[in-house]
Amino acid sequence: MKIDIFNHLFPQRFWNDFIDVGTDLSGMGKRVQNISTIADLDNRFRTMDEFGDYCQIISLPGPPVEILAGPNKSPDMAKIANDGFAELVAKYPERFPSFVACLPMNNPDAALKEMDRAINQLGAVGVQMYSNAANKPLDLPEFRPLFEFSAKADTPIWLHPDRHADFADYKTEDASQYEIFWTFGWPYETSVAMARMVFGGFFDRWPNLKVITHHMGAMIPYFTGRVGYGWDQLGSRTSDKDYAGLLKSMKKRPIDYFHHFYADTALFGAKAGTICGLEFFGVDHVLFASDAPFEPTPGLYTRETIAVLDSLDLTKDEKDRIYRRNAEKLLNLAAKGVKV
Repeated sequence: MKIDIFNHLFPQRFWNDFIDVGTDLSGMGKRVQNISTIADLDNRFRTMDEFGDYCQIISLPGPPVEILAGPNKSPDMAKIANDGFAELVAKYPERFPSFVACLPMNNPDAALKEMDRAINQLGAVGVQMYSNAANKPLDLPEFRPLFEFSAKADTPIWLHPDRHADFADYKTEDASQYEIFWTFGWPYETSVAMARMVFGGFFDRWPNLKVITHHMGAMIPYFTGRVGYGWDQLGSRTSDKDYAGLLKSMKKRPIDYFHHFYADTALFGAKAGTICGLEFFGVDHVLFASDAPFEPTPGLYTRETIAVLDSLDLTKDEKDRIYRRNAEKLLNLAAKGVKV
């Protein structure tokens, strides 16, 4: 059994009402309108059938609802998405054992209510947050109740990157060139959000907080020297803030907090990156994911990811943990009555 914990799907009503309506969507919005398996279940199921005993924990693709609409409308959009997911899970439990809830992050009070509703009434196994909430950092006090709820409910957060082409590569320019905002900007976005959680004291405040980082923890595994010895000297390069005092107040080395995060295997078949991520996070903190359906051809990312994992020098037990058991444990599937 393979449980794909980070992939994306539009429920039909959400697709009809907000995406496939001729809206002038740029960036990710433009891209999602051209992917057949992102809303068409027949095409999606045909692709899934290639992988045998395989299921998906589904979540909404970008753009985030807080980008698509203002704070008065985004809560209703999130409800439509989550109701649609719950209906899909009820109708196709063998395909979609559960879902990750959408939150209207530009309306924190509504986001907290929707988080409660989605988890406790609809059966979501977690919530998805983007690396910034309509350009706001996630460590602002207004978002703190969401993380507190997640920790108390023992329900993970799926951390997804988000950045758009208007985030220029240089201050002298107005827009990013060559889609650099995506290729390098998205891993940077995830890494920044992770760092803000670490230095914001999230894991001291909520030791059991569980955050699943997309794309194998982004930049963190590949920069262990800077994250480790580099941040051991926090404050030595800064003159206007007492970062040395912050460092002394932390219970652990900065790098040790980064090991609290979980990471998925959605690296589009990058073997070296997969090995690096496994070394940093450890087998028990890595979960199988494909990032379907954003591949050039249906099933490619899933196929390539499986090929990489199967080629590694891992025991049968280690592979089974990555493919299935880590998800079952982290998402409390048995306790929630979710069968896979």
